This record gives sequence, structure tokens and C-alpha cells, in this order.
Amino acid sequence: MAAIRIYEPALCCESGVCGPESDASLVTITADVRRLKDLGADIERHNLATDPTVFIADETVRGFMHTVGSKGLPLTVVDGVTVATGTYPSRDELLRFAGLGDPAPVVPARTQLGLTERGQTEKSGGCCGGGSGCC
Repeated sequence: MAAIRIYEPALCCESGVCGPESDASLVTITADVRRLKDLGADIERHNLATDPTVFIADETVRGFMHTVGSKGLPLTVVDGVTVATGTYPSRDELLRFAGLGDPAPVVPARTQLGLTERGQTEKSGGCCGGGSGCC
């Protein structure tokens, strides 16, 4: 099973319900991580404020922090590969990363890391292939 690690900016609490206003993204990711753990997924969250040594120990995270800094967090890494930056993955994405969801390829609604979906070329029958005449 894939190892999913989520590296977060310095937070006073990971649940998102501290203080006068709650952070919906933190509430959601807390519930999603708990659900995946219940399903047996290897998933962990690391907070820069409470667990800074983990950010230094992982080569991928250390390089990211050196290049982008904490403004690019949260950072999601699956088996040492960066899969999302600046936002938390959805529950469906996390399930797929863990190998517990739909085996279909992840096609995020947003572009992450400036990359495009693999295989969208004329040879693969993507937008301009297959004689669709869409281009």
C-alpha cells in the first residue's frame, strides 16, 4: 500500500476548529485522513509547527521547502513523489493514492504543479486525436 504524507504549514491545531472561525479545509482533511486510517491506509499529516524535524528528514520535502518555502504548503507526497501542492487532495484522490478507490487515473479538476494529464496526444486519441474533429 502506498505511503501518503501530508506536510502542512504551521498550524495551532490540525482540526481547524480552534479559535473563533473554523477552517473548512482542515476540518475536511482531518475527517478524510481519519477515514483512510480506518480503512487501513498508510497516511500521516505533519505540522511544521509541531513536527519540524520531519520536514528536514525527507529529501523531497526538504528540497520543496528550500525551493518554494512554507507558502507552498500543504504538500502531499505519495511514496516519495509530490502529487499536490498548495491545496489538500480530495477524499477520492486520497483513496486512489492509497490504492483503495477507483483504479482509474486521477484527473484533478485543477492543474497541479503546472503539469497536464498524461497521454493527451494525437496518438492517444486525446482532444485532437481519433478523428473527432474537435481541434
